[in-house]
Amino acid sequence: MHALFLLIDAVLGLYQWVLILWVVMSWLVAFNVINTYQPFVRTVMHVLDALTRPLLNPIRRVVPVIGGIDISPLVLLLLVYFLRNFLRLDLYPMLAY
Repeated sequence: MHALFLLIDAVLGLYQWVLILWVVMSWLVAFNVINTYQPFVRTVMHVLDALTRPLLNPIRRVVPVIGGIDISPLVLLLLVYFLRNFLRLDLYPMLAY
């Protein structure tokens, strides 16, 4: 059971970094710092989109765009953060004994 919690925690932690990387890459593309015509950048953005869009799209339907800024990645990042803390601090100690 301990290994399962560690695996879930590691996957959620990795997903947090994927989401942060997606946000940074999308800003760099939006401000023309990096060029999406480069195959490597296009591939990285495609992979990051494939990993983040399935969870961001339902949040985007509920959370409106505020002043032209999409805050759905922030909402998802907070949800993952709270889920990790719930698993670590509340659920795991209950099941460990």
